[in-house]
Amino acid sequence: MRDPAGPPTADQLRRAAARYATGITVITTVAGPVDHAMTANSFTTVSLDPLLALVCVERESRFHDAVLAAGTWSASVLPEGQEETARWFATRGRALAGQFDGVPTRRGANGCLLLADGLAGFELRTTQVIGAGDHDVLIAEVTAIHDPDPAGRPLIYFASQFHALG
Repeated sequence: MRDPAGPPTADQLRRAAARYATGITVITTVAGPVDHAMTANSFTTVSLDPLLALVCVERESRFHDAVLAAGTWSASVLPEGQEETARWFATRGRALAGQFDGVPTRRGANGCLLLADGLAGFELRTTQVIGAGDHDVLIAEVTAIHDPDPAGRPLIYFASQFHALG
């Protein structure tokens, strides 16, 4: 590691954070009759007592307003081989109608979609929203857990690319 030459920049943060491997999730919510989704690598558990998790959502995204209005959301952990799904739900401006065509889903008890092929699934209810720069951190109570696939392996994001654990 080199010592910094001056104040940190957004590009430096992006490059340095890319050195940290994360899992990939698809976060969903339903606002009115419309299902919304986004890809996130910022999903993480927060507390075991009570059961809490969080996700960071860019304020300018259309997902932001939908998830705040709904108050509930789901997270599906993507398995290896689901790079196309991750890229699809990260695509800005994609049509909402038909966005889940070809992606097997099921509806959770909270009304939000879960990806049927996910390694694990979480249903959540937002309890706190914290502003953080250009994002909001949504802290949520975990209201249901869909047991993980014990044989599955996660899709990993590292160095700005998708990888398998292998």
